[in-house]
Formats: sequence, structure tokens, C-alpha cells
Amino acid sequence: MGMTLLVTIIAFVVALGVLIVFHEFGHYLVARWCGVKVLRFSIGFGRPLLRKRWGKDQTEWVIAAFPLGGYVKMLDEREGEVAPQELPRSFNRKSVARRSAIVAAGPIANFLLAILLYCFLFMLGTSGMKPILGPVVPATPAAFAAFEAGETIVKIGTEPVATWQDARWLLLAQVVDKSPAVTVETLNQRGEISWRKLDLSNFHADDLDGDFLKKIGLSSYQPAIKPVIAQVTADGAGNRAGLLADDEILAVNGQNIANWEELVRQIRANPGQSLLLQIHRGNSVLDISVTPDTATEKGERIGKIGVGPKIDPAELEGLLVKTSYPLGVAMVKAVARTWETSVFTLKMLGKMVMGEVSWKNVSGPITIADYAGQSAQMGLAPYLGFLALISISLGVLNLLPIPILDGGHLMYYLIEIVKGSPLSDTAMEVGQRVGMALLFALMAFAIYNDISRLISG
Repeated sequence: MGMTLLVTIIAFVVALGVLIVFHEFGHYLVARWCGVKVLRFSIGFGRPLLRKRWGKDQTEWVIAAFPLGGYVKMLDEREGEVAPQELPRSFNRKSVARRSAIVAAGPIANFLLAILLYCFLFMLGTSGMKPILGPVVPATPAAFAAFEAGETIVKIGTEPVATWQDARWLLLAQVVDKSPAVTVETLNQRGEISWRKLDLSNFHADDLDGDFLKKIGLSSYQPAIKPVIAQVTADGAGNRAGLLADDEILAVNGQNIANWEELVRQIRANPGQSLLLQIHRGNSVLDISVTPDTATEKGERIGKIGVGPKIDPAELEGLLVKTSYPLGVAMVKAVARTWETSVFTLKMLGKMVMGEVSWKNVSGPITIADYAGQSAQMGLAPYLGFLALISISLGVLNLLPIPILDGGHLMYYLIEIVKGSPLSDTAMEVGQRVGMALLFALMAFAIYNDISRLISG
């Protein structure tokens, strides 16, 4: 538990640091290119913890006490007296186009970071489960469309599908776009191609909570894995209880266990609750009591004992697909993925504003930290994918036309272009106060959602 918390904290701090640095460095670089003097580059807000002056302009580089954000302070007559010889380097003296470029550079840097991360991942190679169907959930759109267990999803609409991740993403997009139905091409084990008409007309974007594909009726094929332990983690509940590699779990609390999935289901459902395991070890049958550690996964409290199953490598290899691309193709796919994710994020925000999607989907720093920790424990590729996704979200959020955000400043400049003069100081001050109130309200609501998820488990 302690190690998991440490990994979560480190992963969150690293993610936050990388995203803030990239965002603010975008502002910084373009400001310098536009001839604006940068006074301070700050990671975080509030009292400076570390500071150093560096560069020709002796820019103050700061790490501040409150790390959720950062800023670049530029020379500006509206914020203090400027020496006559430095007036040409003042931000407020630059053209609307240059000011807009400086402001937009932060979100653009976030999108560029996402593109670079996705490009690296596509070149490195991404692994995923083949989209082979498991049992179809009765009385669901998939059941009505006559999907069958063992079929492989080949296409959704006109888009090819290589992994379950692809399938989930494409179906998410269809639901958000309110598509009444989508054609899904499948291939069965006999090599026969079928086209299924999946009815999504009664499926709403607010149904995206939880296991989205299961609500549609689709599940991934899971090979039957025997309940035999392959490894036991040193800091897990299983090790503390005395479980060993090669132990076979016969029963939990007197209920027979046929496969590993049943064992996992019992453990996950009983965090912090003592379980009596019947163990086959060598030529003996033993009873061992184990109390699963409590962990949080996607806002849900679950039990874990820190053991892994014996899996036939050949069978697992047959279910996995790994794809990698050369630099050019990877870059094109990275740009496309960043664009698609940005549009999807914007659509979801719009549906929240219109009341079509619940605001409970808004996540705050606690949930983001939890996801950071989970992805980091899964490996480098999942963590970099998480970074890319959060970077896109940060870029989209900052482009919203809310005063105090970058998008709010761009809105001011658009108004300036239309009316031929800048907004009055009074109007901008009122806008900043409104923007600050909205931002704090959103943050408070996001943290409330985080705490609710923790409490509700």
C-alpha cells in the first residue's frame, strides 16, 4: 500500500511537472521570438521555494509552493512602470497578432507534446488484445444484432479495428456523435464475414460511466486460466498470509473455484475482509486465511492480494497484437490521434454544458493522481499514453473562452479586432473576476467528485 502510494505521488508530480513546463515554455519561447522581455518563469503559484536568475534578460526561474499550474510573467505597462528604453519589449505594445501567438503558444505546446508522445508510442509499438468477442450479454444492443462469441471485430463503420482499444474508441465516438446505428464487420472462426447493425439510438453519452462495452453487450474473450499462483509480490497480502508459487486455489469461503477469473472476482469484491482459502500444495490441502489489501481502481474500492496466475505464453501470445510504424506513418497517426481526442474532449465538454452528460464525469487532481499511479505501475507505454491524454485535455481546457484562461485572453483580442480598440481595464477586471470564480467553482466541483468517488468506493 505504501509503495503504491509513493508511486502514485511520484507519477503525479512528474506528470504535472512535464505538462506545466511544456505549456509555459510554449508561452516563453514565442514571447522571446516576438521580442517580449520575460521577467519570470514560474512552476506553481504562491511563495517561491526555489529561484534563480538566468539568461541575457536575467529572467527569474521559480518553483513555487502551490504546484497546480504555472505562469510566465512578461514586461507589461499595465502591471508596473517600464523604462523608456524597454517599452518596445513590453507585451502590451505588441500587435494583436503577436499577443495572440504568445497566448496560444501554451495550449499548442500541449498538443505538440501529445503528438510527440503518440509518435514515440506508435514507433515503439503498441500492444493490445485482439478484438475477439467473449459471451454476448443478453438483452443488449449486441445481442439484438446477433453478435456471437468467438467472432473478431474487423471494422466499425469504415474504420479498421486492430485491438479492443480501437473498438472502444470508435464506439465511444459513435455514441457521442449520437449515431442511431453503426455497421460492424466481424469474422467468425470459420472464416465467414458478417455485417452487424448495432443499434445505438437508446444509448446516451451519459452511459459512458463504468464498463461501456458491457452496456452495449460486448465483452472480450478470456481464456480459461487455472487458479494456480505463478508469483507472489513481497509486499502483498498473499505473501503475508503465506501463499506460495504453484499453490492451487480450490475454494474461497467454502465456494469452489474453477478458474482464475472467479478467484479475482472474490478477492476484488472483499477489500479488507478476511477470506478462507483452500489450497492444494504438493500432496496436501491447506486452509489459509488472507485479508485483501484495499486499493482504488477507477474510483472503486477493490481487494488485492498481490498474486499472479500461471499463464500459457503461447495462448496469451495468440490473443495479443502488436503494431509499430516507421517515423512518417507514426507522425501522421499521432497527429490524427491528437486531433480526434481533442475534438472528442470538446464534444464531451459541450454535452456537459448542455446537460446531456453528467458533470460527475469531471475529474480533479485526486482522480488524475490515481490514474497517473495506475498507468505508471502498468509500464512506460501506458504512462506516456496517460501523459498524452492529459496534455490534450489541458490544451483544450486552456482554449475555452473563459477569462483568466488562455482562451479568455484570445477572446479579448478577438473583441479588440472587431471593435478596433482594446477592452477597458474595468471590463477586463470584471472578466478576470468572473473567470476566477468559474475556475475555482470548477476545481471545487472536480475535487468534490473525487472525494465522492473515494467515499462511495
